[in-house]
Amino acid sequence: MILKLKDGDVKIQLCPDVAPKHVERIKKLANEGKYDNVVFHRVIDGFMAQTGDVKFGNSSTSNFDLRRAGMGGSDLPDLNSEFNDLPHEKGTLSMARASDPNSANSQFFICFEPAPSLDRNYTVFGKVIEGMDHVEKIKRGNGSNGSVSDPDKIISFKSL
Repeated sequence: MILKLKDGDVKIQLCPDVAPKHVERIKKLANEGKYDNVVFHRVIDGFMAQTGDVKFGNSSTSNFDLRRAGMGGSDLPDLNSEFNDLPHEKGTLSMARASDPNSANSQFFICFEPAPSLDRNYTVFGKVIEGMDHVEKIKRGNGSNGSVSDPDKIISFKSL
């Protein structure tokens, strides 16, 4: 898949062998254009950049509410976890979720650095294979818990 950011294209390799339902969800939402214009609402330097709130985080819809970005998902049901042995390392894409392990829906994050404490607790579904330098330029948060006051956004996210 190609994730278009303000600084360039990021090539993503998905992992349907270990997270088939999560990959299916990401591809469905991406190919429907649901991720286009969605902000990176939570970005913590040295950790990760989180995005994917298609309900409140899409800067081009009337539902956009930066204060609520990160609290929404898609209209589809939450996914059961598909925890696997892929490590959370630099460039890993993994699903965000609430405290319930079966609450992932549309939000995901990209790791800036290894985060072994997340291994087997969050569903890894992909990896950046080209363009990590563009991911590293995503605007960092300046608020509590990494919230970003004037966030960067996904320009588009599509299958190759």
